[in-house]
Amino acid sequence: MPDPYSPPPMQQQKALWLSTTAFTLCFAVWTIFSIIGITIKDELGLTEFQYGLLIAMPILTGSLTRLILGVWTERYGGRLVFSLQMLFTAVATWALTWASSYAGFLLAALGVGLAGGSFIIGVAYVSKWFPAERQGTALGIFGMGNVGAAVTKFLAPFILVAWGWQAVAQIWAVGIGLMGLFFLLVARDDPGFERRRAEGIAAPTLAQQFAPLKSLQVWRFSLYYFFVFGGFVALALWLPHYLTEVYGVDLRVAGLAAAAFSLSASVFRAYGGVLSDRFGARTVMYWTLGFCTLFLFMLSYPPTDYAIRGKDGIITFSTEMGLWPFVVTLFALGFFMSLGKAAIFKHIPVYYPDHVGAVGGLVGMIGGLGGFVLPIVFGALLDLTGIWTSSFALLLVVTIVSMAWMHLSIRAMERQAHGKALDRLPSFPELAEVHDPERTVMPRVLEDWRPEDPAFWADRGRKVAQRNLWISIPALTLAFSVWMVWSVVVARLPSIGFAFTQDQLFWLAALPALSGATLRIFYSFMVPIFGGRLWTTLSTASLLIPAMGIGYAVQDPATPYLIFIALALLCGLGGANFASSMANISFFFPKAEKGNALGLNAGLGNLGVSLMQFLIPIVITMGVFGAMGGAPQVLSDGGQLWMQNAGFIWVPFIIASTAAAWLGMNDITDARASFREQAVIFTRKHNWVMCLLYIGTFGSFIGYSAGFPLLIGLAFPEVNALQFVFLGPLVGALSRAGSGWLADRVGGGRVTFWVFAGMIASVVLVILSLQALSFWGFFAGFMALFFFTGVGNSSTFQMIPVIMRKEVARLEPQLSPEDRRRQSDRESAAIIAFTSAIGAYGGFFIPKAYGSSIAMTGSALGALWAFLAFYVVCLAVTWVFYTRPGGLLHDIENGRAIAGGANPA
Repeated sequence: MPDPYSPPPMQQQKALWLSTTAFTLCFAVWTIFSIIGITIKDELGLTEFQYGLLIAMPILTGSLTRLILGVWTERYGGRLVFSLQMLFTAVATWALTWASSYAGFLLAALGVGLAGGSFIIGVAYVSKWFPAERQGTALGIFGMGNVGAAVTKFLAPFILVAWGWQAVAQIWAVGIGLMGLFFLLVARDDPGFERRRAEGIAAPTLAQQFAPLKSLQVWRFSLYYFFVFGGFVALALWLPHYLTEVYGVDLRVAGLAAAAFSLSASVFRAYGGVLSDRFGARTVMYWTLGFCTLFLFMLSYPPTDYAIRGKDGIITFSTEMGLWPFVVTLFALGFFMSLGKAAIFKHIPVYYPDHVGAVGGLVGMIGGLGGFVLPIVFGALLDLTGIWTSSFALLLVVTIVSMAWMHLSIRAMERQAHGKALDRLPSFPELAEVHDPERTVMPRVLEDWRPEDPAFWADRGRKVAQRNLWISIPALTLAFSVWMVWSVVVARLPSIGFAFTQDQLFWLAALPALSGATLRIFYSFMVPIFGGRLWTTLSTASLLIPAMGIGYAVQDPATPYLIFIALALLCGLGGANFASSMANISFFFPKAEKGNALGLNAGLGNLGVSLMQFLIPIVITMGVFGAMGGAPQVLSDGGQLWMQNAGFIWVPFIIASTAAAWLGMNDITDARASFREQAVIFTRKHNWVMCLLYIGTFGSFIGYSAGFPLLIGLAFPEVNALQFVFLGPLVGALSRAGSGWLADRVGGGRVTFWVFAGMIASVVLVILSLQALSFWGFFAGFMALFFFTGVGNSSTFQMIPVIMRKEVARLEPQLSPEDRRRQSDRESAAIIAFTSAIGAYGGFFIPKAYGSSIAMTGSALGALWAFLAFYVVCLAVTWVFYTRPGGLLHDIENGRAIAGGANPA
C-alpha cells in the first residue's frame, strides 16, 4: 500500500525550486552591505573597524537566529516560518532608508540579518521532501541560493550609481516581501509536518531537539562550516573593499570580481551534493580542505621583494599576484568551498534524521557566526599588521586546523575498530622485518592503571608516570612564561613610545592573571572530559596565539590600547594550563608520591616566570630572528630594542612541546569523568577552605611575580629592577619543586601552618624596610616571601588527596574500597585544579591592590598591611580546620611523623 504522505516527484521539485528561489533572494538581501556599506562608510566617515562591524551586524543576527528558526521549523513547519521570516526581513530592509546615524544603521542591520536565518529553514523543509539517497543532491541545489550574494554584487553597484544606495535597499525589500507572500500562498507543508499533524503527534520538545548537540561530532561539523560558509560570507563582504584598496579598481569592477567568487562558491554547491551522494561526504571534505589549503596559501602570501646574494652579485626579484590571477584563484577557492558546504549538510540528515532543525541550526549558526566574526577580525588584523593578505592567512589557519581535526577523528574511529591490530604495525613498512610489537607498542590510553599496587608501580607504572611528568613540565614552564611575559614587557612599553598611564600599565600587568584565573575554572574539568594527552596538546598549542600576537603588537606604537588588553587577556591561556596540568599529573602517581610529583610539575612549571624574567631582558637587545622578526624599536637615547622577541622567542619551543605532548603522553581510562560527576566538589566544604589557603600561597606567588618589577621601579627608581626581578620567582619555583618531599613526610597541614607564620614575618620586614627606604631589607623580605609561597604551594596541594580520602570515606560509606579510591582520586584532581583557578586570582588582585594603594595614598604600604591581615586569617583557618588537636589532619600527620613517613591506612 503506497504511503499517503510520500510526495510525487512534481511536488518535490516544486518545493525544491520554490525554496531555492526564496533562499537566493534572502541571501541577496543578507549581503546587501557588501555594496551599499562602502557608500555608507564614506557618508558617515567610518573607521575600518566601524565599517567591519557594520557589514558584520546582519551576519550576527542571521547566525544567532538559525538555531531557534531551525527548532521552530521542526515545530511549526517550514512553509509558515519561511514566509514570516521573509516578510519581517522586508520591513527591516526598508527601514535602512530611515537611518541617519551610525547607531541607527547598526540597529537596522540587525533586522536585515533575519534574511540569513532562511538557510536552516530551507534545509529542514527541503530535506523532508527527499529520501536519504537523494538528500545530498537536493540540499546542494537548495544551497545554490548562495548565488544571491553574486546577484547583489552584479546588480547593486549599477543601481547604486544610478539612483543611490537607498534605491538598492527599497528594491531588495520589495523583492523579498513579494517572495514571502508568494511562498505562503503557493508552497505546501512538508510531508513530515503533514503526517505529524494528521496523526496528532506532538511536536518534539526542545530537550529532544537539542539532545544531539552534546555530541562532539556536531561541533566538528560546525568548525568545518565555520570555514566553508563563514569564510565564504566574510569574503563576500570583504572582497569589494579589498579589491578597491589593493588593486585600485572602481566599485563596479570590484563588485564583478567579487561576484565571480560568490558565483563559484554558490552554483557548484549542487554539484557538491551530487559528488557527496556518489563518493561520500567524507571524501568530498578531504578534497575541499586540501585544495583550499593550497589556494589560501597562494592568496595569503604578501607581495614581497627578495634580494639574494648570488655568485655574480645581488639577485633581486618580487612576488605579487596580479588582479586576474587573484580572481581566478578566488574562483577556484569558491568552487571547493561550495563542494564542502554541500558535503557537510549531506552528513546531517543522514546522522540526525529526526533533528535536522536543531543540528543544522547549530552548524548553520556557527558557520554564520564565522561570517560575523571574520570580517571584524580581518579589519583588526589589517590594523595590527598592515598586511592586506592577513585575512587569507587567518583562513589558512582555520583550514589547517579543520583538516587536522577531521583526519585525527577519522583515525580515532579506525583505531577504535582496529586498535590492537594497528598498534602492532610498524611505523614504516621498511621496519617490518625488525619490528617487535611487544617492545615498540605504546598504547595511548591506559586501560589498566593501578599506581597504589607496589608490584604494578615498580614494574611499569613509575616509568610511564615519569615520562608523562617530564613531558608535562616543559609545557607548563612555557605556559607560565607566556602568562607572565607582561610583567617585563609592560615595564618597557613607555621607553619604546607607548604613551600609557601608570594605571593602564598596572591593568596590563594584572589582566593576564584575571583571565588565567577565570579560564582555570573551565580548564579544571577538561582532563577527565577530553583526556590528558589531547588537552595538554591543545592547551600548549594555544600559547602560540598570544606569543605571536605580542610579537606583532609591540612593533608599532600606534597599536591601540584595546589590542594590548586583548593580548593580555589571551596570555591567560598560559595561566589556565596549570589547572589541567596538575589535575592530569595527579592521576599518574600514588598518594605517597603525589606531593613530590605535583611539586616538581608545579615548581619547575613556575620556573617559567623566572626563566622569562631572566631571558626576555637579554633577547630584546638583539635581532634573534633577523629580518623575519621585524625592525628594532629606537629608544630616546638612540639605543635599540627588539621588543617583539618577548613573544617570538617562545614560538619554536611551544611547537616542540606540543609535538612531544601528542606523541609521548597517555590518557587514563579511570580518569575519564563528565562535568556532572566532577561537579560534586562544589558541595565539599574543604574545596572552599583549600581555595582560601591557596589564594594565600599561590595567589601571593603569582601576584608578587607580576607586580614585583613595577613595585621596585616605583619604590626605588634608582635601582635597575630587571637585574633582580627574576630572582623572586626563581626562589619560589625552586622551593616548591624541592619541598614536595617535606610535605609527604611531615604532613602538608603542618608545613602550611608554618608557611603562613613565615609569610607574616616576611611582610612585616617588607613594610619596615619600605618605611625606612632600605632596598636590601625590602629585597630580603620579598625573597623570603617568595620562598615561603613556594613551600606553601607544594604543601597545600599535598593536603588535598589526604583530605579527600578521609572525606569520601565519611561521606560515601556505601562505596567499595576500589570505588572509594577512584572517587577520591577524581575529586582530589578536580579540587586541585579548581583551587589553582581560584588561587590564581591573586595574580590580579595583588598588582591591582598596589595600583589602588598608590593612587589613594601615594604608597604601596596600604596594600601590604592588607596582605598581612589576610595571612593571619589563613594561619588561623589552617589551625582550626586541620592542625589543631581534633583537626582533620592532626592524627594522620602526627602518626605519619612518628612512623617516619609511613602512609596512613
